[in-house]
Amino acid sequence: MEWYWALSLLIGCLIAFMAVGMPVVFAFFAVDIIGAFIFMRGEIGILQFVRNSVDSLQVFALMPIPMFVFMGEMLLHSGVASRAIGAVDVLIARLPGRLSLVAIAGGTFFSSLSGSSIANTAMLGSTLLPDMYKRGYRPDIAIGPIVAVGGIAILIPPSALGVLLGSLAQISISKLLVAAIIPALIMAVLFFGYVMLRCTLQPEIAPGYEVQKLSLMERLKPFVIYVVPLLMIFLMVVCSILFGLATPTESASVGAVATVVACVLYRSFSWPVFIEAVRETVKISVMTLFIIAGSVTFSQILAFSGASSGLSALVLEGDLGPLTIIIGMLVILFFLGCFMDQVSMMLITIPLYMPIVGQLGFDPVWFGVLMLIVLEISLATPPFGLLLFVMKGVAPEGTTLEQIILSVLPFILLSILVVVMIIIWPSLATFLPEMMERMR
Repeated sequence: MEWYWALSLLIGCLIAFMAVGMPVVFAFFAVDIIGAFIFMRGEIGILQFVRNSVDSLQVFALMPIPMFVFMGEMLLHSGVASRAIGAVDVLIARLPGRLSLVAIAGGTFFSSLSGSSIANTAMLGSTLLPDMYKRGYRPDIAIGPIVAVGGIAILIPPSALGVLLGSLAQISISKLLVAAIIPALIMAVLFFGYVMLRCTLQPEIAPGYEVQKLSLMERLKPFVIYVVPLLMIFLMVVCSILFGLATPTESASVGAVATVVACVLYRSFSWPVFIEAVRETVKISVMTLFIIAGSVTFSQILAFSGASSGLSALVLEGDLGPLTIIIGMLVILFFLGCFMDQVSMMLITIPLYMPIVGQLGFDPVWFGVLMLIVLEISLATPPFGLLLFVMKGVAPEGTTLEQIILSVLPFILLSILVVVMIIIWPSLATFLPEMMERMR
């Protein structure tokens, strides 16, 4: 069978299974079984599929995924994250669009501890949005920052999706995690600047209101109590990876323990909270590990059928420059993001993209950061961006999906600007990994 027919068969079956409502994980498992039987010699291929599934999960480097997820769930269910957001609110003084700025600053901070875009958006949407509406904020300046900053959780460590991408693409997980920090901070600064500029030019979209007059020390006190200790956890996790003091697995373990200790010290720990955090962690982690189990065989099937090599040869033999190819790959990923979830996008594209990236001679960490940003953007792209529906679920009654989409569009453009900046100046993504390499 020609490679293009094999690729059409595999992708076609996958789309068909998902179209009839089959969960993503089981859709990939079904395609794996079909592909293994056709392209990997029948029963032998099925046995190889089972062996691949077992071997792919016996990898110590996957341990950060449940640890990072647990950190976010523990902070969310204990209420410690809400107190930290409140401390940021007190610290920010009379600035244009104050509550929108609180959403960006607080959401970026919580991203550095949770790694969960859904948790970020749900928490900020349910706590800040009703107050914004009450203060007279227009939906286009109230909703957009919350949805946009929710996606930053994909980029800032601890990022479970970053660990998953590194595992699937065979990229150094520690380098990928630290490489995304600078782009994520640039994105947060652009969001912050956009809100301030727009609210200065159009003050009616975010009316000012009287806030309690506090001295600088009174504003700093909650920040020092509720934010600085959590920030220390983030710095401990990231710096231990950056300076080579610990592996991502060891850093994640320390971060998880430190999160529990912080909840105890804040008197927010209880066994029901702990059990709920563990339950949610298990749900997300099991789904992620199932995905990894299915992805290994899917990559092998693409290799055995000749689809990977055939597509790579077709792309590389075309009269296109290397950067044009990379941009084309990102555009395809962006298009898929309008209709698919992030995990499905990774499973489909990574086995096809990474051989091309390697043959073109690009840094896989650099390309991994670009992929993460496009995955972050796809969380908010209509018509099926996941965070759009999360926001619709937690927003006050009367908020329409159209309002949510229109409010997010400027932030999508700013995120695309970050992608362009990283393509033009690759050092924005490679500086920290290179510094980490020199320190070892």
